[in-house]
Order: sequence, then C-alpha cells, then structure tokens
Amino acid sequence: MTMKKIATAVMILGVSTLLLTTDALAQGFRWRGGGGWGAGGQYGRLYDPKTVETVSGEVTAVQEMTPFKGMGRGVHLMLKTDKETISVHLGPVWYIERQDTKIAAGDKIEVKGSRVTYEGKPAIIAAEIHKGGEVLMLRDATGIPMWAGWRRSQ
Repeated sequence: MTMKKIATAVMILGVSTLLLTTDALAQGFRWRGGGGWGAGGQYGRLYDPKTVETVSGEVTAVQEMTPFKGMGRGVHLMLKTDKETISVHLGPVWYIERQDTKIAAGDKIEVKGSRVTYEGKPAIIAAEIHKGGEVLMLRDATGIPMWAGWRRSQ
C-alpha cells in the first residue's frame, strides 16, 4: 500500500469513529433526560401556581429522596414552622449540589412554593428559598424548573 492510501484509510477510520461516538453520546443523553424532573413529567405537574405560598422556619433535616419510581434522586428538607413540620421538595440532587446556596439542618429559611399533597401528606415544591441575604432559585413563576432553563432559550 502506498503512503497516500494508508493516510486516506486512517482518515476515513478516524471520521467514522468520530461520527459513531457522537451519535452514541447523543442517544445516551437523550435516554437519560432530566431523570423525570422536567416540568411536563408526572412529578413536575404537581406544581400548581395557584397554590403558591410562603412559609418560614427552621430546617430540621435535609435528605435525598426519589419522588416517583424511575426518577433520579432529589433533595427535600423538613421545615419546622410555627404551625407544622412540612416536607419541602427542592429538586434533583445533581442540580442542588451545584448551587452556591447550601441548606443544612439548623438553618432559618423562608420558602416560596406550591403546596401539594404528596403521598397523602402536605408538602411544598419549592420555587425559591431565602437564607439570610441569599436566594436559591428553583422554579419560575409558572413552575418551570431552573434546571430546564435551556429550553426557554431555544
């Protein structure tokens, strides 16, 4: 084989590998999606802008949970208010872990979110959390998650 044929064969092999890898990655990302945390999913549809309220209190626990079968892990906290102790759902673990505002047991916070019934008990799906001078934005006024923000720009 001539040097020119070898170079052409290597180039074709390289381009083919690149195309196959790109296609496989794209399919993998499509398959993973948002882990069931999108606004249109079963869980996302629980958020109702008509039931938004603001509560404040002390965080007694921060835990991971899986809201519905097949969803990715999420973060929720237990908030002790003057009237009740209520579960507050924040969002997917991968999103919450990447935020600058960290919430821990003992923190005094204010939560704005949609009051829902989850597993037969009252809960709040948080839209924003105020902690001192910090604000952790989780959803917009209509309930669209911030982690789905890339859709709004397209």
